[in-house]
Amino acid sequence: MNNIKFLLDSFYTEFSQPKYWEIDPIKIPAIFSDPLDIEIAGFFSAIIAWGKRENIVKAAKNLIQLMNYQPYKFVTGQKNKWKSCESFVYRTFQPMDLFYFLDALRLIYLKYDSLNNLVKIHYDKNNDLLDGIRVIRDLFLSVPHERRSEKHIPNPDNNSACKRINLYFRWMVRNNNEGLDFGIWQNIPTSSLYIPLDLHVGMAARELGLLSRKQNDLKAVLELTNNLKLLDPLDPIKYDLALFGYNYYKNKIF
Repeated sequence: MNNIKFLLDSFYTEFSQPKYWEIDPIKIPAIFSDPLDIEIAGFFSAIIAWGKRENIVKAAKNLIQLMNYQPYKFVTGQKNKWKSCESFVYRTFQPMDLFYFLDALRLIYLKYDSLNNLVKIHYDKNNDLLDGIRVIRDLFLSVPHERRSEKHIPNPDNNSACKRINLYFRWMVRNNNEGLDFGIWQNIPTSSLYIPLDLHVGMAARELGLLSRKQNDLKAVLELTNNLKLLDPLDPIKYDLALFGYNYYKNKIF
């Protein structure tokens, strides 16, 4: 395990540098300085984060442009302004899905003032960020919607890896000294994060003996996160960047 820690610490030191993430969804919320704008821009950028990174960035940037680069004001302001987004499509994320998400986010911000407040209230019950995912899903489901839109809301109780929302939580919670993650949710500890498990991270973790489960599901997330906590109990999900870096050198996936 010491050899793996040395290897991954080396990859983390290198791949926590912003120069490796110039074409990445995290660059969209990085446009903003207001925490509420960062929250909303980050949420949408993470929710549509599947497929080629170039395409994700292009779509997320387009959406922010349609919001007139004012995501918080756009979500909480007059709903008739939302018509500017009726042409937005990214893969299976259609306009009806976007309007549904806008409705749900509007409810959250008018009732709780921020996503951080909502997640923190429910995190505190069991000190578990899975409860944060559950309450986001429950609140979204309380808003009228088409059933098809539910596929865009992760459900840990169906053994989903919840990759995109865990990625979003990483961005919000981790305070990366190199300036990659945002660290604006300072009331939630980095030790509580779960790994944003995707195909590449899973492959790297299995090669390094950190993950035995074959499926990329919630059980695999729990197994890998617990093993990463053996390497760094306080900030285990920094190794998300390290595992990505491992794949970079091994497979040149950039």
